Amino acid sequence: MLAELDVPHRLIPYDMLAGQHLTKAFRQINPNGRLPAIVDHAPADGGAPFPVFESGAILLYLSEKHGGALMPGDARGRALAQQWLMWQMAGFGPMHGQAHHFIRYAPEGQDYPVTRYRNEAIRLLNVLERRLQETPYMAGDTYSVADIATWPWVRAVRAIQLPLEPYPAIQRWFAEIEERPGVQRGTEISNERNLSSLRPQLTEEAWSNLFGENMLKSGQ
Repeated sequence: MLAELDVPHRLIPYDMLAGQHLTKAFRQINPNGRLPAIVDHAPADGGAPFPVFESGAILLYLSEKHGGALMPGDARGRALAQQWLMWQMAGFGPMHGQAHHFIRYAPEGQDYPVTRYRNEAIRLLNVLERRLQETPYMAGDTYSVADIATWPWVRAVRAIQLPLEPYPAIQRWFAEIEERPGVQRGTEISNERNLSSLRPQLTEEAWSNLFGENMLKSGQ
């Protein structure tokens, strides 16, 4: 979204495998110890730098700061964009995230959670497909924060070996968004190693930083 709005910003990469997100300093920015997070050094009220965490909240914050950018102008359109953004935050992202975990990272042989979250990932793709058969974008005729939030997760379905061929409306929507100059600028930095490998090999330390004891201790 920062690239779409052409807002000057500095990208600070964090190596989560190395546990850089587990520090007390980072929890001052995001108490939940997750990425992404931003710090606005020029907030609208002119006060001290203001941290914002949770991707949906970041999108809404940036939209409000920039005059309702990337939100429909009418009340119904805004409500639709908010609904589909919450759908992504509460469903599409978390369920696809669980599918990634059990298919790609968890010890193999756990058939039930793999089936459970793969099926849920597919179900949610079906929901998105039906919506995009009705409208060009998730909130209607207007590209919005809902599309920005959902597009990267669709981009990542190849990592859990879900094909997009059964979803022509999603393919049309995905391709159109992929051609946006802001999206191209915003995705210049990517993690192809992680996306292209079905089962990334994690060291014990990396596993602990992401899912284990180091992650738990950091929140105490």
